[in-house]
Amino acid sequence: MHNKLSILLKKLFVPITIMMVPHSRKGAINLKLPLAVLGMLGVFVMIGMVYTVSLTVHAVEYFKMKHKYEAMNGQFKALQGTMNSIKQADAELRDLVSKGSKSKILDEVNPGQNEGSVDLEELQRQVEESMATVAGIRQYLIQQRDIYRATPTGWPVNGRMTSDFGMREHPVYGNQRFHSGIDIAAGRGTPVKVTADGIISVAGHNKSSGNVVVVEHGHGFSTVYAHNDRNAVKVGQTVQRGEIIAYTGATGVATGTHVHYEIWKNGRPINPMDLVKAEKKK
Repeated sequence: MHNKLSILLKKLFVPITIMMVPHSRKGAINLKLPLAVLGMLGVFVMIGMVYTVSLTVHAVEYFKMKHKYEAMNGQFKALQGTMNSIKQADAELRDLVSKGSKSKILDEVNPGQNEGSVDLEELQRQVEESMATVAGIRQYLIQQRDIYRATPTGWPVNGRMTSDFGMREHPVYGNQRFHSGIDIAAGRGTPVKVTADGIISVAGHNKSSGNVVVVEHGHGFSTVYAHNDRNAVKVGQTVQRGEIIAYTGATGVATGTHVHYEIWKNGRPINPMDLVKAEKKK
């Protein structure tokens, strides 16, 4: 046994000559290394290669995971933004519904997850569907608000109705004539208020109507306010429901201080009392 070990040790330390020949004209370089040392160097080289390959694999996996994380982070941020938008829209809709009556709601409309891994594509689809639904509801409310704000409602002046809509005996000329509006008596200088949002198309004077204001509201509606003591608006001016546009008087052909009030729908006069009664029912 001792002899075998001695023979093995002698073989391990048998020198091996490694000759390195440079490209220059200088002589070759001889390097003598024991077999055991050469073997150890080979082992170190193999360990280094394995370690290098391992580091490369880990680096590739790291960058893949980093890219995936960044993509997921971007998706989560986008989802967070849409979820916040949904919450805000939901809060706005809840606030609108809490107003109670339809008129109050339309007045207040402002024109501008699973256990385990998350399926981001499915969640994004659901969020987009929810946003589309909320956007549709909001657009519908805005359209309804526009119609509501353009529809004349209420009384233009605090007073007493003295003449109704339809055929009547004219108080000045005495013959039967169609009365295309209603007359509301009130003291001279009482504020006359526009009954819907719109833009002033006429603000002037003529012989029969005296000082008169005409307002275009859109959606086929327009209103007329006649016999005013004075007008308080100009042509082209935009007005909102409840804004003062004139003051009552008796200008033109009139027997007393009042406002003659007309509502036109699609080019034809309609009974203003129909809309006043409809407003009272709400």
